[in-house]
Amino acid sequence: MKKLISLSGLICIILAGCNDKSSGSSAIAQKNLDAIKNIRTAIANKDLAKLGDYIATDCIDHSGDHGDIKGLDSIKAQISVWRAMADEKTDIVKELADDDYVMSWQHHTGKYLTTGYGHKPGDVFDLQEMEVIRFKDGKAIEHWSMMPPADVMKMMATTAAPVTMDNAILHTDTVQMQTKKKK
Repeated sequence: MKKLISLSGLICIILAGCNDKSSGSSAIAQKNLDAIKNIRTAIANKDLAKLGDYIATDCIDHSGDHGDIKGLDSIKAQISVWRAMADEKTDIVKELADDDYVMSWQHHTGKYLTTGYGHKPGDVFDLQEMEVIRFKDGKAIEHWSMMPPADVMKMMATTAAPVTMDNAILHTDTVQMQTKKKK
């Protein structure tokens, strides 16, 4: 009986080790990862004409400054604006993919080339970003981008003073006073 249980356990271990799902990503997931790499290369080389090979014409970028950016031509225009504003290097910290999505943790460094968003030429940046890209039929159809709030504030070069206990209390008192006046 002990031999039968041991033999059954050994067979289960061997079968689990032969499971195809544990051997890595699927061919579709790898194709999506390759597409993202090609998109990054095209953007870095300012060769936006190649983007149509990897991004659907009706793609939606949910990370626009003023809402969704709809369509490949609008996405190319936004990329052109960014590439003209900054000399950027992107390092990939980690990427994960399945047949529908690629998720990428990125580290961006560089310097601004033009004035904009509160920056002047020569100002440097160092930002983290998480991207999620949805694929269908081998092309990107949706894009989301998330950044830590502190990096968003750095990117926007806000001139607002950091919140401290003193100005937080002051702000609370001002709001309370304005509320009392309205009554």
